[in-house]
Amino acid sequence: MSEERTVAESKVWDLVIVGAGPAGLAAAIYGCRAGLATVVLERGLPGGQVSVIDNIENYPGFVEGVSGFELGQRMQEQAKRFGAVFVSGDAGGSDLDLGAKIKVVGGRRARAVILATGVHPRKLGLPGEERLAGRGVSYCATCDGAFFRGRRVAVVGGGDAAVTEALFLSNLAARVTVVHRRDQFRAAPTLVLRLRVRENVEFKLGWAPVSIEGGEKVESLMLRRVTVLGQAGDEDRLAIDGVFIYVGIDPETGFVRGQVNLDPGGYIITDGELRTSIPRVYAAGDVRVKELRQIVTAVADGAQAASTAARELSE
Repeated sequence: MSEERTVAESKVWDLVIVGAGPAGLAAAIYGCRAGLATVVLERGLPGGQVSVIDNIENYPGFVEGVSGFELGQRMQEQAKRFGAVFVSGDAGGSDLDLGAKIKVVGGRRARAVILATGVHPRKLGLPGEERLAGRGVSYCATCDGAFFRGRRVAVVGGGDAAVTEALFLSNLAARVTVVHRRDQFRAAPTLVLRLRVRENVEFKLGWAPVSIEGGEKVESLMLRRVTVLGQAGDEDRLAIDGVFIYVGIDPETGFVRGQVNLDPGGYIITDGELRTSIPRVYAAGDVRVKELRQIVTAVADGAQAASTAARELSE
């Protein structure tokens, strides 16, 4: 076991941050700058979900955009420079106790905790989806798009994520079919306009996926036309090699259910200073109840949560 890991497990930290997405990384920077001994617990890459985005165009300061991986790496390096310690691992399990005076999270003890666990992609629950996951079914075009170079793919969804990933895939795939159950997109009009001019992109608006078919890999996507009266509409079998699903997100809060107050959707309820229902437990980023889920708002949340924690720990 490394010396860094041994120290991380043995001491009582001022602050444990769960999650190294933009919110968690910003919280680490602000926590360390406030003089708090800070450890960040993360099971994936720095940047979290952001790390798989090919190009981020709306983060201030990057005129030409920046990859999510690079942005996450830069944030982590900055946090480390101020003294944050990063540990790989999960936060759940029998050693989770947020209600105690000294909190216990993932084997780490701390005086305060910031929950910045983010969200994960929602599944459709279609026949064939689970069985063919990783064999043509994907939830990340940036991760898996290269496997479909020159092939036929479908993108399911109508929001910003679906349109952004369809744009990315159109640079690789021979044909991209965007499937959306409504007759209009929910995505930003500028994104939709960029997609509509791509010659290898076609649209199936007003159609809903019914099942994902194939033997050892994805071979087709069965669709059904959505009717106003809810009657069974026409069906169509779309021959594809892969399907990328973007139909929403769910918060990563299963491990704290029953400990902190959640809204009906499972998001953590906070006040204006990002306190949860438990003293000295805070939430930041996409995992909490909020209107806008963007990188800039996650970073702002992280800064606010760490600042609140620092002030309350000094009282």
